[in-house]
Formats: sequence, C-alpha cells, structure tokens
Amino acid sequence: MIHLMEARDALVGLIRLGGPVVALILALSVLAGAVVLCKLWQFRAAGVGRHTGLKAAITAQDAGQHTRARALAEAAPSHLSPLLAEALQAQSAATRDRLYTLAEDRLARLETGFRLLDTIAQVAPLLGLFGTVLGMIDAFRAMQGAGQAVDPSVLAGGIWVALMTTAAGLAVAMPVSALLAWLEQRMAAERRMATALIEAALCPGLRALAEPSVQPGFAHVPA
Repeated sequence: MIHLMEARDALVGLIRLGGPVVALILALSVLAGAVVLCKLWQFRAAGVGRHTGLKAAITAQDAGQHTRARALAEAAPSHLSPLLAEALQAQSAATRDRLYTLAEDRLARLETGFRLLDTIAQVAPLLGLFGTVLGMIDAFRAMQGAGQAVDPSVLAGGIWVALMTTAAGLAVAMPVSALLAWLEQRMAAERRMATALIEAALCPGLRALAEPSVQPGFAHVPA
C-alpha cells in the first residue's frame, strides 16, 4: 500500500512538473499498454503461431488421407483451422479467391489496433518535443522578465523540466514501436502460413508449405 501511495505521489509530481503535455503522454502510454495487452490476449485465444496441427493436416492430405486431414484441420488450435478445413473441402482451384478473402478477413480482425499503436508511437515524441518547446519559451520569457537579475539556477531548472517532456515522449514511443514491430512480425508469419495452407490444400503434393513467403492473394493494409 505504501509503495502504491509513493508511486501515485511520484506520478502526480511528474505531471505537475511537466504540465498537461506530460499528462497527455502518460494517457497515451496507458492506452498503448491496454491495446498491447488486448492483442496479446487475442493472439493467445486465436492460437497465433500454433501451426503444428495445420501442418499435420496438410501432410495427411498429401498422403491421400483426406478424412484424417479434415479431422486434423478441424481439431487444430488455430484461428486458421476453419480456413484450412474449408480449403480441404474445395472442389477446385476456382475457389482460391474466396479462400484468400476469408483468410484476409480473419487476419484483419487480429490486426485491429495496429494503426492506433503506430499513431501513438509517432505522436508521443512529437508531443514531447512540443512540450519542450513550450517549456523553453516559458524559461526564456522568465529570463527576459528578470532583466539583469537573472538566476542561472532558475533558468537551468526551467530547461530540464522542459526537456523532461521529450524524454517522456521517447520513453513511450520506443517500447510501443518495438512491440508493434513484434506484433506485425507475428501477423506476417500468420499471413504466410495462410497462403501456404490454401495453396497446399488446393494443390496437394506440391508442398506449398516449403515456400510460405509467396503471398499471391493478399494486399495487406494494417488496421
């Protein structure tokens, strides 16, 4: 309890020093943290990265075990499981476009919030710079008003408080950018897997899983 009170007092003191700009940056950090936690929970619930069952289904399909392949596809703990099950039941490659549309719809749901994280990562340092500029203006205006009786320590204090907003903005932007890059990398892997599953299901025996980097059906735009 004591530690919580000390953290609260430190936070209040930081906001008082930095003013509304620091308060806004802290609010953005809370928002970004909430979005990241939501995405982590969503990824876990959707089985992002769990490809073992899906690959086993394709292996069974290539071996001519169609019933087993469909059973493995339906049992796979992945959000791509329904997509693979439908691809395995497709009668011809004519359904390829529809399958890619379904896959993109599933992937787009998981990418919801990426645009917000990207915006926070870009806006936070700009807000910090804006706060620094405002603080420097106040510091130099106070220096001008003091005339010949300028106290260097007061000026230095005003400058470090102004620079604190830039530090706060960077402290938010850097981890958010790193987390966003990691989330995007995981979704890129899911998009490659979706492509490989569709192609392998429609063209059994060609081993599309060996070259998952080709994505003919996707035009990715982050949400």
